[in-house]
Amino acid sequence: MLLRSTSGGMRRWLAVAAICVAVPAIAATALKTDPAKSAVTITFKQLNVPVDAKFKKFTAAITYDAAKPETSKANVDIDVTSFDLGDADYNKEVMKKEWFNAAQFPKASFVSSQIKPGAAGKLDVTGKLTIKGKTTDVSFPLTVKKDGVNQVFEGVLPIKRLTYNIGEGEWKDTSMVADEVTIKFRVVAAQ
Repeated sequence: MLLRSTSGGMRRWLAVAAICVAVPAIAATALKTDPAKSAVTITFKQLNVPVDAKFKKFTAAITYDAAKPETSKANVDIDVTSFDLGDADYNKEVMKKEWFNAAQFPKASFVSSQIKPGAAGKLDVTGKLTIKGKTTDVSFPLTVKKDGVNQVFEGVLPIKRLTYNIGEGEWKDTSMVADEVTIKFRVVAAQ
């Protein structure tokens, strides 16, 4: 009798333990990015004229829970060789050592370390940004909105290009190409 009672109690305990383990795993859901609807672009100034460019290839691994954003995570890898200024010669130039040095550093990446509720319904995201082998701590506000079955993540991250050694030698002169660069992203993802 004692064995049967203990066995039933053990099964109940295991069932409760399994539920406790499964619920957090279900809550923070891994999302699949829709590359056709997503974009990573940058804006900088050359001779004080705004220039827009984009990265044609990137991957984003996002785990998101709207009810508990602090359990969410994001990892983004950008294929630097997909950088497009709209001109083949310019694209070739920025792959050189002085700019992206794509032969040695073919990707840039962002890895979140904290996501928490912020002001005006946005999320505050903190993490590590790595470009051209240089890693820095960055923070930016993130907007998340629902669009049908999709989650849409949008944000703007201002950086200084010289922090990442983008524009070495004569290109350190910020009178030609400004130091300020704005990274804009829109990631559309669903389960």
